[in-house]
Amino acid sequence: MNKPKFPILHVWLDELSELVKDEGILIFLILLPLAYPLLYAMIYNTEAQRQLPICVIDDCMTDRSRAFIRRVDATPEVNVVAHCTDMPQAQELMRRRQVFAILRVPAEFDRDLWRGRQTVVGVYSDLTSMLYYKVVYLGVINVAQEMNRNIKVEERQNNISRREEQLARWPIRFEEVKLYNSAGGFASFLIPPVLMLILQQALCLGVGMSMGRSRERFRGFVIPPTKHYKNTLAIVLGKGLVHFLLFMLMAFYMAICVTRWFGLPQLAHFWDLLGFFVPYLAACTFMAMFWSHFVYRREDCILLFVFMSVPLLFLSGVSWPGASIPTLWKVVGSVFPSTWGLNAYVRISGMGASLGDVRHEIMILWIQAGVYFLLSCLFYMQEIRKAVGRSVLN
Repeated sequence: MNKPKFPILHVWLDELSELVKDEGILIFLILLPLAYPLLYAMIYNTEAQRQLPICVIDDCMTDRSRAFIRRVDATPEVNVVAHCTDMPQAQELMRRRQVFAILRVPAEFDRDLWRGRQTVVGVYSDLTSMLYYKVVYLGVINVAQEMNRNIKVEERQNNISRREEQLARWPIRFEEVKLYNSAGGFASFLIPPVLMLILQQALCLGVGMSMGRSRERFRGFVIPPTKHYKNTLAIVLGKGLVHFLLFMLMAFYMAICVTRWFGLPQLAHFWDLLGFFVPYLAACTFMAMFWSHFVYRREDCILLFVFMSVPLLFLSGVSWPGASIPTLWKVVGSVFPSTWGLNAYVRISGMGASLGDVRHEIMILWIQAGVYFLLSCLFYMQEIRKAVGRSVLN
């Protein structure tokens, strides 16, 4: 096959053929972005924790305490699987991971309520996951509030009308509407930003491994000693275009196919997604090309990029409130496209925001794409000089 005369197309075809020949690079560039979204979405597809196993210690043993426990058991959040006589027995069940919370009704529960005093119900939760505490707390607090309203009505039952009874039960009526995440689920909250982070990390791993392969193949040099690799723009644009186009397909696969298969929120229009993916993937591609400068062996990219995934998720302010992140770490996070891209994508896909609504993030992504493009050009200019020096010496 004759090579095209244009250096960009020559570099593009060379890069594409090298990727196809290397199974390790294909794993990071194709298998990882195809399989990881499915894996994460399947793990969190249940959205919310339901029927969490708990045990109960009823020190009161009255009709009212048993009614309270039955109502807690009837909630969708928890499932009473054991009744214990004391705390050591309940703690042993928790230690064995047979239950994840303990509900203890005190001996004075019924007596305090009859006397009009406030009583205390103990809830002990396994905090290896904050979801356990949230689920148990919601189930118990909802039952406690309902019982509290009923007690207030019973105390005034002989002196109030039906309308007054309704007001006593619900003095302020409210309607809960969960915006953008109607199920209140973990998958709808976490998976969309994780998809964008997967794109960035897969790009870094794939480009980094490709760089390591080139150094191993050309004995420490990055580019081959041919005339087509004398133009800096041709090298950067040719190599970057391969990864950019490939991950543009992966991005729409995640945004359209994965979200539809697992019922994740997707309120964005096609052109809004396209307007976001172009600067985001451009910034990620050129950032990966720049950081790959520090990769000298194929395995180095794994050490350099894999450990960054979880910190980058936190630094984005999606899984942890951005207002609580120290200024130093905000500055560190602002260097990565994922910090801006995750927030922009969540607003576009989950809240129906337009490109105008996220213009600040889009502008910064374009700036990052330009800066990393220039840095990549400087890096390859240096490599071209090395290649020229090598050919002169030879």
